[in-house]
Amino acid sequence: MITVNNISRIYGEGSAQVNALSNVSLHIEENEFVAIMGTSGSGKSTLMNILGCLDTPDSGEYLLSGESVKNIDDESLSQIRNQKIGFIFQTFHLLPRLTAQDNVSLPLRYSHVGSEEADSRAIEMLEKVGLTSRAHHKPFEMSGGQRQRIAIARALVNKPKVIFADEPTGNLDSKTSHEIMDLLCKLHQQGQTIIMVTHEEDIAAYANRIIRMKDGHVIEDKTCVKQ
Repeated sequence: MITVNNISRIYGEGSAQVNALSNVSLHIEENEFVAIMGTSGSGKSTLMNILGCLDTPDSGEYLLSGESVKNIDDESLSQIRNQKIGFIFQTFHLLPRLTAQDNVSLPLRYSHVGSEEADSRAIEMLEKVGLTSRAHHKPFEMSGGQRQRIAIARALVNKPKVIFADEPTGNLDSKTSHEIMDLLCKLHQQGQTIIMVTHEEDIAAYANRIIRMKDGHVIEDKTCVKQ
């Protein structure tokens, strides 16, 4: 699914230069649930941005589904993000004036899917996250947990190869956080590949593999055996 070979990313110049990633290599199989951990400045967010095609490495190779993303133009990268990748963010990133259904169907509109099919698929995804009853409500009318479920439904609607979750429970209370993680685990059990950035050990424990980073390097990569 994902292979990176010796990728590096440098920000700034001279004395202000920061090596955000230094010769990182890893491989992620289809249907893995991976947590990427590390303190602020460890490189975990930079790695996720590159894997999610939001940024590009200065050197090294990144293969997504066997295809190199090197030298791909911005328009093609945008198509990859829309068609192969689903994003879940800490702050939900829902459009406040749109209903839950319209927020979920938005990626399909960008893919020029017809209105009837887009609405049908949006409802299908809302049902998957248990929120069909909130289809016509706007984000301000919903709790944080409900908004994150809407964001998950939106991430799923284009049937992506992989979901990237960036601190998906960061704005939620403990009880709601574990409800969201239970939902992500269920999606993983159904075959979804998930790559998650988190700094919380109890949240990372839901994953089947934990990659720890420090100063732009992978310092640990372990498989978690579930009891």
